[in-house]
Amino acid sequence: MILEKINEINDIKHIPSSEYDDLAKEIRAFIVESVSRTGGHLASNLGSVELTMALHLAFNLPKDKIIWDVGHQSYTHKILTGRKDQFDTMRQYGGISGFPKRAESPCDVFDTGHSSTSISAGLGMVYARDLAGDNYSVVSVIGDGSMTGGMVYEAINNAGRLKKNFIIVLNDNEMSISENVGGISQHLNSIRIDSGYNQLKKGVSKALSSIPIAGSGLNNTVKRSKDGIRQVLIQDHLIFENMGILCIGPVNGHNVKDMVRIFKEAKRYEGAVIVHVMTTKGKGYKPAENNPAAYHGVDPFDIVTGKPIRTKTVRSYTDTFSNVICSLADTNPKVVAITAAMKDGTGLKKFAKLYPSRFFDVGIAEEHAVTFAAGLAAGGMKPVVAVYSSFMQRAYDQIVHDVALQKLPVVLAVDRAGIVGADGATHQGIFDIAYLSGIPNMTVMAPKNRYEMKKMMEFAVNEYDGPIAIRYPRGDAFGGMKEIQEPIELGKSELISEGDPDSKIAILALGTMVKTAVDATADLSVKPRIINMRFAAPLDEACIREVAEKYENIICMEEGIISGGFCEHVENVLTELDYKGTIRHVAVPKRFIEHGCAELLKKKIGLDADSVRELILSLSK
Repeated sequence: MILEKINEINDIKHIPSSEYDDLAKEIRAFIVESVSRTGGHLASNLGSVELTMALHLAFNLPKDKIIWDVGHQSYTHKILTGRKDQFDTMRQYGGISGFPKRAESPCDVFDTGHSSTSISAGLGMVYARDLAGDNYSVVSVIGDGSMTGGMVYEAINNAGRLKKNFIIVLNDNEMSISENVGGISQHLNSIRIDSGYNQLKKGVSKALSSIPIAGSGLNNTVKRSKDGIRQVLIQDHLIFENMGILCIGPVNGHNVKDMVRIFKEAKRYEGAVIVHVMTTKGKGYKPAENNPAAYHGVDPFDIVTGKPIRTKTVRSYTDTFSNVICSLADTNPKVVAITAAMKDGTGLKKFAKLYPSRFFDVGIAEEHAVTFAAGLAAGGMKPVVAVYSSFMQRAYDQIVHDVALQKLPVVLAVDRAGIVGADGATHQGIFDIAYLSGIPNMTVMAPKNRYEMKKMMEFAVNEYDGPIAIRYPRGDAFGGMKEIQEPIELGKSELISEGDPDSKIAILALGTMVKTAVDATADLSVKPRIINMRFAAPLDEACIREVAEKYENIICMEEGIISGGFCEHVENVLTELDYKGTIRHVAVPKRFIEHGCAELLKKKIGLDADSVRELILSLSK
């Protein structure tokens, strides 16, 4: 096998060009085999194999720098930089990450995981290079889906002033996670349709150059002219060229030799240049080609059928959200739903089908999503913004300034809150309680089970008239404690278990940690009191005061970072009450949590039932 010859950085440079196609096939087979065992991002990686090979052939790593936007497509890069034998540890605790990691390799020059950042990071690296007097190439690879993020245009606006080389590779597969939306997508589509222009441009250039004596001058004049053949024939890349960026392409992103030649030409340009590359997401594996959105991120699967190995048997919190928002929209015509390129992931696909005129996918633009929702709310609508916790934090200023300050009735459906597992530090939803609960006018809730999730959504949409967030985790929705369903009242907690009279311990738990508290106390001889706090903001201070008067030990529990979170807010109240007892926190420590199985990570940081049980026993002595 050709792939066996790839063990170190730049080994690909020793592979004959006649074997490039075979090597690409072997890399695809390797990726499919590996991801089928560990799970991961499949379709995006399959589509970028030849592109990555060409980059590694045209540039000299690690001296030259390649920055991968988001990093969903970096698997081939990892294979070509000596990490092939570690792929069985991909996204596992202690193993290699599914995203670029500077700590893993000198060829990973920038940690990524969120969208639309690579051009800004690359531009910074270009200026650092030039200020230091160094001489190396900087390449930012970005997908067309990421081009819907406004940060891209902030960066391009500055890149247009460059006088030194900076290469931006636009990997265009007509997809983000779901299908692309909006004007940028339509603009890129027009470029794809009119890609024949580039061949015509080559022909005109060649013809002009062949004219004796005057030919070279004529050719240069046409190239320089803003009113030359580009504007006469087509206005494809003018949105970028008018910002000072040279554009090349579209080119076939599955032809290694052509891309190597083009990248080498791009290196010679004094300024910023975009190389527009066309690829097929999911290429080489039919299930992924036929349904790239479904194979964007996958759990372990059967290669032959493409079906997940683990069959889903329990409805998730996302499923619960999907059902309840559709039900609410059925009775309330003011309910509208907004997502940032995550229609499938956030469970809004069903809503979009039932209420297309009230569904808005704004692309990868969380900031715009929130302020857009604020405008809808100011106009009398009841907007629900469904975004993953780690992506919602990108819209922090908009939540503060455009929603909370005006007390607008925007509902934030914060999906994937808490420990999410294999995607690692960039995706753990551990900051939302801290960054939301400290905002004036913001109400923050977390359900203990799927029934309470439904009740909280109904409260947020039908009863509450202000900014409100509901955070809920990834995965199966807990179906226990159905019999405990006190009505939702603003800032009011719910008693789960009175506990034994002899108990000296009260547990104040939020969201998923209610189940953990119940599990932890199941086999204890003396039962603590367990309270479902429901609200991280506003806190049920009357409940906290009552507990402080009766119990010597208080345990606060949340699946969020301790710094600025629910536990600290409770402790602040207890301090004001001059509480003399013992306070213990069960929360995510103040550090970034790496990738691994979610249950294992919870055990490592003390969020599991066994750890809580040990804490209770230590306080009972």
